[in-house]
Amino acid sequence: MTPPAATPIDPALLETLGRFDTPTVCNALEIVAPQRRAIGFTRRALVCVRPELPAMVGYAATVTYRSAVPPTGTADERRARRIAYYEYVASLPRPSVIIVQDLDDPAGFGAMWGEVNTAVHQGLGALGVVTNGSVRDIDQFAPGFQALAGSIGPSHAYGSPVGWGEPVDVHGMTVRHGELVHADRHGAVVIPFDVAAAIPAAVDLLVRKERVILDLARAPGFTIEALRAALKASDEIH
Repeated sequence: MTPPAATPIDPALLETLGRFDTPTVCNALEIVAPQRRAIGFTRRALVCVRPELPAMVGYAATVTYRSAVPPTGTADERRARRIAYYEYVASLPRPSVIIVQDLDDPAGFGAMWGEVNTAVHQGLGALGVVTNGSVRDIDQFAPGFQALAGSIGPSHAYGSPVGWGEPVDVHGMTVRHGELVHADRHGAVVIPFDVAAAIPAAVDLLVRKERVILDLARAPGFTIEALRAALKASDEIH
């Protein structure tokens, strides 16, 4: 079944969202979507291959993957399936973020991501990958391609995509095809489309509220009385 089309949003908004780190976006979501305070984000540590890169914001290509057992089918069938997967990735609006749930137990038996696959996916419009599986060839990754992964390993073993376009779960973050994902070295979070445009204003509010506390906390002679005053002043900012 062909998954529904992703919902593209204003590229200028994508650019703005990419200026924030992922913890800041999570804080903003607590304001604009309080019902999602405890859902929609990764809840275990991931290895960030390139922590110096800015946040990636893009449309989710959802994939399941196995590497511990050989894939079924003839060589021609396996090749056709691989092309069908790449066609799926290419069908998303750009930029995309690949979200891969590794189904092996334990996850990460073999790496889906290395020199070749990062280059191919980058060429098809992907900014990077978030996966509970493993990566390899990290020094040969495509320039600027990001990966948040469960582990690093040497082999791809029998690695092959199992399915795509269906909901996946990566370390507690459930992601559906085409959803908007924000990710950096801290982890990843799903941004609901209906609140995405409200996030910049929420970030501005948070910055103003926090500045009152931070300015006093960093000033000489900070006391508990000053903290009480700062917290009260912060609460009054709307």
